[in-house]
Amino acid sequence: MAKTDVKSMTLEELQLFMGELGEPKFRAKQIFDWLHQKQVDTFAEMTNLSQKLRERLEQEAKIGGVEMVERLLSKEDGTRKYLFALENGSIIESVLMQYDYGNTVCVSTQAGCRMGCKFCASTLDGVERSLTPAEMLSQVYTIQKDLGQRISGVVLMGSGEPLDNYDNVLRFIHLLNDPAGQNMGQRHITLSTCGLIEKMYRLAEENLQITLAVSLHAPNDEIRREIMPVAKANPMEKLLGACVDYANHTKRRITFEYAMIQGVNDSDACARELADKLRHTLCHVNLIPMNPVKERNFTKSSTDRVQRFAHLLQEHGVETTIRRRLGSDIDAACGQLRRKYMQK
Repeated sequence: MAKTDVKSMTLEELQLFMGELGEPKFRAKQIFDWLHQKQVDTFAEMTNLSQKLRERLEQEAKIGGVEMVERLLSKEDGTRKYLFALENGSIIESVLMQYDYGNTVCVSTQAGCRMGCKFCASTLDGVERSLTPAEMLSQVYTIQKDLGQRISGVVLMGSGEPLDNYDNVLRFIHLLNDPAGQNMGQRHITLSTCGLIEKMYRLAEENLQITLAVSLHAPNDEIRREIMPVAKANPMEKLLGACVDYANHTKRRITFEYAMIQGVNDSDACARELADKLRHTLCHVNLIPMNPVKERNFTKSSTDRVQRFAHLLQEHGVETTIRRRLGSDIDAACGQLRRKYMQK
């Protein structure tokens, strides 16, 4: 019989579980505090619980999580890349990015990815499985303990498509945001999607205050379908309609991610076409100097071309930033280090 993963439970669910064990409700609050504030990994550490209760929890429950396999530190900018093992042996990766305004962790939501984007290493071997809320939380908690400093922001931009693991991701966000736990404000959480339109409409109805980042990477369907198979079922006109709906529901600005690929999507004509489609949308564009993936034939755009592209968008009234590359010396782009580890 499978054990109950208490770390993936809300406080209310934990209270019901404690009731089933014949324990008072306040025990749930104690356990929730141990899991999400003190962030312990074993029941034995929960010292304000009786020995008898701890033993019963060991028999009937578990604390889901991840195990650190490897940690790399960038000599260039201090970025840390982590490889974690899941319970079934699957490998995922997370990245710690340190900024002047705080520490941000990029977490994985799946082991691998089935979206097939041609410029991303995460998709090369498909998806193994989706992560539980506990496994996503453990990436944040483990890195926070390793760093010895508070994690102030989370981006769901690691391996996997978050909206392909919708229910678990939503629960992860609520647990991370819970005042009785980490109490991370939703505005410090960013969810990145390649554009699963039906799930985006569903997410808008949740009325969260997170930032939605949409991986656009092209100004039209023709180019987008060449590099993103998901675009075949999610045409740009409908995708941008879903983005407008999300912005209207939440009053939150959309971020459009755009990986700059030499000779594919980085021309002046592409910039002008993109600006024309986005100029009346509550959004900003984040241009990403692409990290090369050796299994692909794409080349990143030159610095001058990226700057020119940004200038054209800004000139046409579209707010644009260029993402600073972090951790390039430690394979910090999605899926690169994981794939290298699996090929050993």
